[in-house]
Amino acid sequence: MLLSDEERKIKYEVRKVVKEIPHELIRDIESERIAFPREFIRTIAEKRIAGLRFPASYGGRESTWVGEMSAVEEMGYLGFTLSCMYSLGSIVGEPINKFGTREQKEKYLRGITSGERYGAEAITEPTGGSDLFGMMRTRALHSGNKFLLNGQKRFVVGGKGADFFVTYAITDPDAKPITKGITAFVVDRESPGLKVETVYGLMGNRGGGTARIVFKDVELDENNVIGEVNRGYDVFNIMMVPERLTTASGSVGVGMAALEVATQYAMKREAFGKRLVEHEAINFKIAESITLLTQASSLVYLASKAADMLESGKVSLHYARKLISMAKMNSTEAMWTVVNNAMQIMGGIGYTTIYPVERLLRDSRLGMIWTGTNEVMKMIVQHEFLREMSDPSYFSTKRDVQLDALDFNLV
Repeated sequence: MLLSDEERKIKYEVRKVVKEIPHELIRDIESERIAFPREFIRTIAEKRIAGLRFPASYGGRESTWVGEMSAVEEMGYLGFTLSCMYSLGSIVGEPINKFGTREQKEKYLRGITSGERYGAEAITEPTGGSDLFGMMRTRALHSGNKFLLNGQKRFVVGGKGADFFVTYAITDPDAKPITKGITAFVVDRESPGLKVETVYGLMGNRGGGTARIVFKDVELDENNVIGEVNRGYDVFNIMMVPERLTTASGSVGVGMAALEVATQYAMKREAFGKRLVEHEAINFKIAESITLLTQASSLVYLASKAADMLESGKVSLHYARKLISMAKMNSTEAMWTVVNNAMQIMGGIGYTTIYPVERLLRDSRLGMIWTGTNEVMKMIVQHEFLREMSDPSYFSTKRDVQLDALDFNLV
């Protein structure tokens, strides 16, 4: 990424922290001796790299999106679990940063940056993931001057140890469309009626405490509402900026970690009288992989710049959302290809637990599913592109290439 001095400073601070994270932590997570990495959360808070974009008054460093995504890319070297655990502070904090009250910011943003409070997003339901709002069953209906929250959320990363949850519920069941009847809430873990019912066993991404949570007559009031009642869809759209950008940038780091392990191996291992790296079949895979990751990093940078320009009103949410969705889709697929290439370069030894590539392969498969499947990203990209092309002003400054055809008049 082409970074400013401050952005570069943040990137290398985070790189140093990543380098110093004990290797035993990763191994303990993978062997499931650690189910929730509380010590890691304390470390990132102590090093002042949690909640980078938040205002300084709440312990943040007022970073740009570009700066924070360069940090998340470095976190990717630790694997998807810790990259995600790092990113969740930004994901759950951003809606509070943008829409929260001063009291909410003091409690939750400062809690994130100090390490005293860890938040998780409770969004997906048993009835709906990609069609979240269409299949939503969680409701928070008025009872006097309170809301009674009832429902279930699953695949809550960090659910096992989170201190609070950012969640969404139907508050106006009669709204048309239903997105006009959704409200965003922040709910403390100790709220009566909130239970962590299940911690899922996963193919990869162990140690994140991924849970199912149940709300049963959880009593909330206006202090729990993020933004305005029935305007939760606005909150959700802003929350998707860090959710998908962090997945995109973390994926680049995961891919680079796998490629570097495999390339180091290929530089030492010999076959047919020369090092693996001297065989075209191997060095072409390396060339293709580093090109894919550089291209992915470039799109993450472009999407992050768009997110920064969105902050100042220089681009629309539609434009930023298109680029962010592209970056999430592209980076996760690049990561998956590169990690598979890394395993192929290493051969059988890459399939063993002697090297970390097998773990990165299992972890990286989730990238194309979570934070919105890549199929959903494609839906968003084409929708926003068609929106742009349907605007009469789209072609006003462009050449009419159709008229270059020999038989243009036969159309």
